[in-house]
Amino acid sequence: MTILHPYFAVLRRCFVALVILSLGATLSLAQNATPTSLIHADYFPTEDWQTSTPEEQQMDSQLLTEMVDVVQAENINLHSLLVIRHGYIVSENYFLQHPADEQHDLFSVTKSFVSTLVGIAIDQGYIESLDTPVLDFFSNKAFTHVDARKKAMTLRDLVTMQSGLEWDESLNGQMVRTRDWVTYVLNLPMRADPGTEFAYCTGCSHVVSAIIQKSVGMNTRAFAEKVLFTPLGITQLGWRTDAQSIPIGGSDLKLTARDMAKLGYLFLHNGEWDGQTIVSPEWIDAASSEQVETGVIVGTGSALNYGLMWWTYPQLKAYAALGYDGQTVFVIPDLDLLVVTTAATVTHEHDEIFDLIETYVVPAVRDAPADFSAP
Repeated sequence: MTILHPYFAVLRRCFVALVILSLGATLSLAQNATPTSLIHADYFPTEDWQTSTPEEQQMDSQLLTEMVDVVQAENINLHSLLVIRHGYIVSENYFLQHPADEQHDLFSVTKSFVSTLVGIAIDQGYIESLDTPVLDFFSNKAFTHVDARKKAMTLRDLVTMQSGLEWDESLNGQMVRTRDWVTYVLNLPMRADPGTEFAYCTGCSHVVSAIIQKSVGMNTRAFAEKVLFTPLGITQLGWRTDAQSIPIGGSDLKLTARDMAKLGYLFLHNGEWDGQTIVSPEWIDAASSEQVETGVIVGTGSALNYGLMWWTYPQLKAYAALGYDGQTVFVIPDLDLLVVTTAATVTHEHDEIFDLIETYVVPAVRDAPADFSAP
C-alpha cells in the first residue's frame, strides 16, 4: 500500500468547472436496469439491481456528477464506478470502452469472496473453527521446515495475514510456476510466531481455497456456486485455477461490477439474502471488524487495518474488499452505502478512489447520522 497524497476539494472543483463543458457523459445513470421511485424493505437484487435518483435516496446528484467529471478530467483510469444507496444504484458509469457486462479480474477482491466461503463452511460444520491448525488439513502431505511455530499456525492466522511464514508478494511469480502451489507456500520457513506479525500473503489465501476444497469435499468453485453465487443471482463468472484445479484463493475471480456489489450488499444485510441466511451475522461482524493493525496509513491520514480477508477503514466506519489496480467493494454500514470500482490505476493502488469516496460520495449523503464522522 502507498501513502495517499492529500487533495484539495475546492481547487479540484474549480478545475472541473473549467473542463466540464468539454466532457461527454460516459454512461447514463444505471443503464439497463429497471427504474423505480419506490423503497422496498424486502428488495434484493437477485435478478438485477434497481435504480433511483440520488435525491430519492437522500444524496446530492451534483456532487456525484462532479465526481464523474473528475474521473474523466484527471484520467484516473477507472473502468466502472457504481454508487449504491439503500439497495438502489444512484450512479453508474463505465469508462474507456469497458461495458457493463464485462467480467473484470477482481485481483485481491477475490480474497473477500473466499473469506465468505470460509464463514459458510464453518457455519455448515465442514470446518470446525478458525483455530484449527493449518497442517491438520493436509495430513496426507509432508512439508519442509516444520517446527513448533509452523505446527501452531492456524486458519485464523491465514485469514488475518499473520501466518508467520517467510513470504513476500514477490514470491507469487515463483509460486505460480510450480505444480503444487499449496506445497510451495507451506514449505516456506517461518520468520515469526504465527498471529504476531501482519504480512500480506496472497499465497496463504490460496492455501485457504485448498482448505475449503478439502473440507467441503468438492471444488471450491462448485461450493461457491452452490452456497454463495447462485443464491445471490451470480451466474456468469470466471475463476482461474492452479495446476491442481484449485480455484486461486488470492486473485483471478472475474465478475461484473454489479455482481461484485452483491457481496457488499450481503454484508450490509448481516449475511441475510431475501429471507435466507447465506452466512452467519457472527461471521459478518468478525470479517468486517479490525482483527489486526497493519501500520498502513491512507487518505487524509486514516488507518487501513485488516479483518478476515477484508480491509477496515475506521475513519468512515467502513470496510472494503480491495484488489490490485483499484478493484474495490467499499461498504459504509452507517450510511447504507456501497461504492464499487473496477480499474487499472496508474499507481495500481486505491489512492484516488479513496479520495473520490471521501471528497464526493460521503459528502453527497444528505441524511448522515449526527455521530457519523466523515472527513
